Amino acid sequence: MPHRPVCEYVRRRYAAAPMPPLETSLLALLGPNRLLSSPDALLAWECDGFTVHRSRPRAVVLPESTAEVQAVLRLLHAAKVPFVPRGAGTCLSGGPTAGGDAVIVDLARMRKVLQISTVDLYAIVQPGVVNLDLTTAVHHHGLHYAPDPSSQSVCTIGGNLAENSGGPHCFKYGMTTDHVLGARIVLPDGSLVDVGSPAGPRAPHGLDLLAVFCGSEGTFGIATEITVRLCRDQQSVRTMLAAFSTMTAACRTVSDIVAAGLVPAALEILDQATIRAVEASVYRAGYPENAAAVLLVELDGPDFVLAEEAEEVRDYFRAHGALSVDEATTPTDRKRLWKGRKGAFGAMGRLNTDLYVLDGVVPRTRLEDALTGIAAIGMKHGVVMTNVFHAGDGNLHPNISFDGRDPEQTRRTIAAGREIL
Repeated sequence: MPHRPVCEYVRRRYAAAPMPPLETSLLALLGPNRLLSSPDALLAWECDGFTVHRSRPRAVVLPESTAEVQAVLRLLHAAKVPFVPRGAGTCLSGGPTAGGDAVIVDLARMRKVLQISTVDLYAIVQPGVVNLDLTTAVHHHGLHYAPDPSSQSVCTIGGNLAENSGGPHCFKYGMTTDHVLGARIVLPDGSLVDVGSPAGPRAPHGLDLLAVFCGSEGTFGIATEITVRLCRDQQSVRTMLAAFSTMTAACRTVSDIVAAGLVPAALEILDQATIRAVEASVYRAGYPENAAAVLLVELDGPDFVLAEEAEEVRDYFRAHGALSVDEATTPTDRKRLWKGRKGAFGAMGRLNTDLYVLDGVVPRTRLEDALTGIAAIGMKHGVVMTNVFHAGDGNLHPNISFDGRDPEQTRRTIAAGREIL
C-alpha cells in the first residue's frame, strides 16, 4: 500500500503522449502493425548501408498496394510532412535515410511479381521484389534479370530503380536504367502517373521521363509497379579467376582485355586485404591469399565464341605473369568463384564494426594511379583500407573499416573518404 502513490506517479509520468493527428490518421488507414512510431521501433530505419550518417525518422509506414501508397501520400501532403521511400536499405549513399521530421514509406511488403511475358521479355513487379528473386522466378524459362548488385540476394527492384544500381555485370549489360521499361508512380500529392511501357520507356518524340526518375532516390515520387526487361540466358558461361603478384599486373591485364575489343560480362578485382578477409569468413571461395590481387573474368555467349575468347584472356593472364588461373564452367564452380566477390562487403565485418564503402569512377588507364593515391590517403589518415571494384568500367570501391563508436576513428574515416573522392 505505501508504494501506490509512487507507482501512480510513474504511471502518469511515463504514460504515452497523445498521438498526433497525422499518426492517428495513418493508424486508422494501416492498422497498428503497419505504422511504427515509437523510438525503439524506429532504430532499424536510422540509416542504410552508409552507417556514418544516422537520423531517426518521425514514423515508418508499411503499405501493401498502390492505393495505400496514394492514401498515405495524400495524408502526408495535406499535413505538409516530407516522406522518404525505402527498399531494403542496402545502398551506400544515404538515399533512404530520412530527417527527424520525415516519414519513411517502407515498400518491403509490396513484393509480388505481377506479370511475366516470356514472348515480349518483360516482367511487371512491385517495388519490394528482391532482385535475385525475380531471376529465380523466370529461371525455368531460360531468362534472367541482368542488373546484379552485390547485395542482389536482399536488395529490391524498387531500391535499384531509385538508386540506378549497377553491379558486376553492368560492364556488358548496363545499369538499372537500361533495363527499366516503365513505372507506375505515385506523385507526392498522391496522384498517379504512368511513364514508359513494355514497348519502351518513351513515345516517339516524347521526353524520357523514366530516365529522369531512375536514380532520383524517390524525390519525384514512389514507383509502385515497375516494368523491367528480361534477358535470355546465354548458351554458355565461363568464369576465370587469375591471381597476380601485383595490383599493377591485374589492372594492366584488364586494360589489355578491353583494348583488344573483348567485352566480358564482368571484370572484377579484389586486393590482398579483401582476399584475406573473404578467405577467413563464411564467404571463403578458395582465392589464393598470397596474391596481391585477383581478377575475376566472366565470359558469356555461344560455345564456339567462348572457346576463342577464353584463350585470348588466358594469353593476357600469361603476358602479365599470372601466378595461377582457376576456371569454372559448371554452375556450381561459377557460384564458388563468385561467392567471394559477392560476399566481400559482408566479409569486411571481420575487420571492424563499421564499413564506409566509397564509390567513384576513373578511366581504366588511371586505375593504377587512383589506387596508389587511395593507399597514400589511407596511410595519411591512419585508416584501414581495402579495395574491391568493377575494373571493367573503372568503378572503384575503396572501403574503410572503422569503429563507429569511436569519434576520432569516425572523424579520420570521413576525412579520408572525402579526400579519396
